[in-house]
Amino acid sequence: MTRGRSDGGQKKNLLTSVCIVASFLVFLYVFFGSKNAGESAIEYGSRSLRKLGSSYLSSDEDSDIGGKQDESSMKLGLDDGEDGIYPKSFPVCDDRHSEIIPCLDRHLIYQMRLKLDLNLMEHYERHCPLLERRYNCLIPPPPGYKIPIKWPKSRDEVWKANIPHTHLAHEKSDQNWMIVKGDKIQFPGGGTHFHYGADKYIASIANMLNFSNNNLNSEGRLRTVFDVGCGVASFGAYLLSSDIIAMSLAPNDVHQNQIQFALERGIPAYLGVLGTKRLPYPSRSFELAHCSRCRIDWLQRDGLLLLELDRLLRPGGYFAYSSPEAYAQDEEDLKIWREMSALVERMCWRIAAKRDQTVIWQKPLTNDCYLEREPGTRPPLCRSDDDPDATWGVLMEPCISPYSDYDHKTGGSGLAPWPARLTSPPPRLADFGYTSEMFEKDTELWRRRVENYWNLLSPKISSDTLRNVMDMKANLGSFAAALKDKDVWVMNAVPEDGPKTLKIVYDRGLIGTVHNWCEAFSTYPRTYDLLHAWTVFSDIEKKGCSGEDLLLEMDRILRPTGFIIIRDKQPVIEYVKRYLAALHWEAVVTADSTSEPSQDGDEVVFVIQKKLWLTSESFRDTE
Repeated sequence: MTRGRSDGGQKKNLLTSVCIVASFLVFLYVFFGSKNAGESAIEYGSRSLRKLGSSYLSSDEDSDIGGKQDESSMKLGLDDGEDGIYPKSFPVCDDRHSEIIPCLDRHLIYQMRLKLDLNLMEHYERHCPLLERRYNCLIPPPPGYKIPIKWPKSRDEVWKANIPHTHLAHEKSDQNWMIVKGDKIQFPGGGTHFHYGADKYIASIANMLNFSNNNLNSEGRLRTVFDVGCGVASFGAYLLSSDIIAMSLAPNDVHQNQIQFALERGIPAYLGVLGTKRLPYPSRSFELAHCSRCRIDWLQRDGLLLLELDRLLRPGGYFAYSSPEAYAQDEEDLKIWREMSALVERMCWRIAAKRDQTVIWQKPLTNDCYLEREPGTRPPLCRSDDDPDATWGVLMEPCISPYSDYDHKTGGSGLAPWPARLTSPPPRLADFGYTSEMFEKDTELWRRRVENYWNLLSPKISSDTLRNVMDMKANLGSFAAALKDKDVWVMNAVPEDGPKTLKIVYDRGLIGTVHNWCEAFSTYPRTYDLLHAWTVFSDIEKKGCSGEDLLLEMDRILRPTGFIIIRDKQPVIEYVKRYLAALHWEAVVTADSTSEPSQDGDEVVFVIQKKLWLTSESFRDTE
């Protein structure tokens, strides 16, 4: 009996010892594993061990799970002697976050109980989470994720696993938006109004306007296009071959993945809506606006949305409108057509062409028509103190923005045709007190810098590695201009609180948006191949915003195997380096001021590559 009890005690002691040793080994694995995370080209994480990140999708009671920890972790910690807190790893967000757009998330709207007018599309406008509801986890790629197909092949097909949504293929099967074929989704080039191809439709618009050779670019005079309600952006995709670049815009609505498909295809696109606030683009940015059955009520609120288009169009710009109202004969459509015709006439637009199902209106070249209108005509001219280039969080105004004295006198924008436009000083430089010499110096400075960037990247990239590029602080757009010979497009982001230089970017024939990097960008995860951050971290530190939040946001929008070029002060570079392992990023090269003749003062160039990492569940799905 005693021996028996003694044997049982030994077994219990042995079992206890084994448990202790096993627990210690697990601790060592987790601790040292997190330190070495990210050292292989493809990494795997166990979601059962690291599945956190409920953040603001959770109930109020558990909203702190995966949320921010304490205020000390939200500072850059650039001051000497400051004790920063740097994570050894970040948890992996759960599946609900795989396509999260923090400032365009309807779950957040429901939880914050925001009182929004659905008729005005306020629920599709930006509403960013409060600090305590921001996520603090890495967005995982979907199961079976593959490196995106390269441009130009990507224009016509993408991997189904990367955007596993096929409802549009079924819903729009009669319109040739997209077709599911095996492990790919293909894009025949159709649209709601152009079932048989965007290329033929584009040529027909050029023909209606009597442009030579049915080429819509009109010998370089038509360069920037705004496509509202763009679908999967096939209209913009087929404009590129004519040296025309379109800002394709659609909301995160019932067709919620349309912009995601556009960006996966390598086509310029942005999530947004004509709601209550001005779009984040300056006045007089586009030569052509386009709406093909975009389902917008242009007559609502005294024509407010049409007046926003008017603000965005250049002098003499066009609005191509393909919709039943342009040709149908039933009483309801005729009524809409009569009211819309009366409205645009009061706005001084004229019909440039009308054929079959499409009408093209043209905006006046000068203020003459506005000044000749009868007193009290609506819509009125905007007040003299209204800034048509103020856009960030600014409500739309039901008024017409008249031209500047310069535009009125010259009868147009005074821009050179493309491609000379890219490097020709635009007239609106004078709005900032900049001279042509300053513009040319800036252009040359960034040409040399970009040349150096590509030398640093050359061991890692080939001619088709990069397609979607973002300049996070574009200034005059010279970084993008220096990439003119690369097969890329650039989203130029200009700070919302600095000089309104985005209009110079558009005047160079480029595109972009206003943005505040203290908030998330309006795009899906995994949409850009290269991010260029020139003093962006230093700027947000001055605002008291979180450097860690910015790093997580950059990781969210960057594609796996994509690159980041940070150009900033040395303390910023050291700060970012402390996060590399936690973010699964890899340092490619650091260049000090001696390696680049055009380097400014204490700026350092740091090149990073994001690794392709998969959860264990994703890995099993790829096998």
